[in-house]
Amino acid sequence: MELFTYFRSSAAYRVRIALNLKGIEHRLTTVNLLTGEQRGDHYLALNPQGLLPALKLDSGELLTQSTAILEYLETAYPQTPLLPADPVAAAQVRAWASLIACDIHPVDNLRVLKYLKGTLQVSDDDKTAWYLHWIREGFDVLESQLKAAPYCNGAEVTLADLYLIPQVYNALRFKLDMAAYPKIQSIWEACNRLPAFDAARPENQPDSTL
Repeated sequence: MELFTYFRSSAAYRVRIALNLKGIEHRLTTVNLLTGEQRGDHYLALNPQGLLPALKLDSGELLTQSTAILEYLETAYPQTPLLPADPVAAAQVRAWASLIACDIHPVDNLRVLKYLKGTLQVSDDDKTAWYLHWIREGFDVLESQLKAAPYCNGAEVTLADLYLIPQVYNALRFKLDMAAYPKIQSIWEACNRLPAFDAARPENQPDSTL
């Protein structure tokens, strides 16, 4: 498999964790979001949406959108399951993942921030305030619901952890005060003690020094 990724892409970060947890052999191909490589002819020919991640299967098919990729990996590689067997618990895990994927991440991603700053001429302070507002909106709810024992849903890592950890990374990068979120902080620490999460961290990616 070939994962098209960028070290700070939180959506790609989710998929890197899943591939590591499931022990799936893969290689990484960097697409530099800051230089606009995702809008270049070569990548658009592969993925017309021009977004990350994209996962090219050994059979040649290309999968896009991290949620769809993760659902594929869960179905095709059921070892190290990332959803609880209980359907109610699985629905709750999906709800937490969706809160991050649908309510926080889309309004805080790089292309939105670039539009705020470049087109709408929003100040750096207002851009940061926007970013942190939407993280707090989501984290307030998650903090009240997550089990943190030690992971989002309890003793086993689930998809919710794969979505949460990249979002916490972003929150810390934008200097969110985590004092109000002790459960989220403890999940962050517990997950990052696992080799699969540590290997997927942005600072451990080959393109982090480019």
